[in-house]
Amino acid sequence: MHVNLRDALLSEQPQTLYPPILVGPSTVRYTWTDQWVRIPQTASGRIDGRTHGLAVTQGGQLILFHQADPAVVIYSSEGVLVDAWGDNFPGAHGLTLVQEGDEEFLWLADSKTGEVAKTTLSGRTVLNLQRPALSIYANSKYAPTWVAVHEERHGGNGDIWVTDGYGASYIHCYDKVGHYIDSINGTEGGAGAFKCPHSIFMDTRKTQPELYIADRGNRRVQVYDVEGNYLRVFGADFLTSPCAFAISGERLIIPELRARVAILDGQDRLLGYLGENEATCEQPGWPNHSAEWIHPGKFNSPHGVAVDAQGNLYIAEWIIGGRVTKLTPVGFTPSI
Repeated sequence: MHVNLRDALLSEQPQTLYPPILVGPSTVRYTWTDQWVRIPQTASGRIDGRTHGLAVTQGGQLILFHQADPAVVIYSSEGVLVDAWGDNFPGAHGLTLVQEGDEEFLWLADSKTGEVAKTTLSGRTVLNLQRPALSIYANSKYAPTWVAVHEERHGGNGDIWVTDGYGASYIHCYDKVGHYIDSINGTEGGAGAFKCPHSIFMDTRKTQPELYIADRGNRRVQVYDVEGNYLRVFGADFLTSPCAFAISGERLIIPELRARVAILDGQDRLLGYLGENEATCEQPGWPNHSAEWIHPGKFNSPHGVAVDAQGNLYIAEWIIGGRVTKLTPVGFTPSI
């Protein structure tokens, strides 16, 4: 389902509700634009509408995956709605943008239906991944949450990695045409079993790409090579709830569900937090408590992140009705 751009959705223009606020430690500073884009006010969006995956295209468009119909919402670089589609993703969760030659594709993970789909930017499905026939699923649900791809443009073979973050806490690997290869669950490594491997990310900052796994239930990040071999673990001393990843130059951006965004350097050392607000997590009904606890300059429940070519951060939060914040860097030039 595509939205008629003459209808009410188009009237939802970007809006800055408050003056920009400078946030972050002295080494990492950003100005804050609250409600940078307006989430379409559909009936399903008002009931749910929680914002999850984010990505920025080569052309600078921001793509948002959220739990509403339509689920995929696309904005211009100025924050104006340009397209919306997808009426069959009730558990819209992870969104990953990949490039093959000159064409870009999306990988969408639906944690309620179990669908993992590769689509064009206009919404045509080109591949679906099936749940692997493993004995673990005799007594466990399958609830995929995110996808990472070892893209050929980064020297990869197109392998696809899928986190079953809300189900069996397994991660499954497929080849580029969707044939199942193998699975990992953390027990093969030195850190131990995954507990809610919420997302997976192909880190291309180094000569050899690596798989970063947001092992959220264990409050840490596990790192594997692209063959599925355990390498190391980090973050248990400074992370509480890692949800996703993005890179900006050499920096690693990690939204944490418990009301902050962590910024790490090229060696995965903590530089600081943005929008810290963990006290809000103790309020009744969090993360969907009353609006009085949601303030510009403070996060509520960061869940997804994207970075554009100018180093701007876009943070999606797990709030009914949705919230997308834009953070503009102060004092450094990204190298992406």
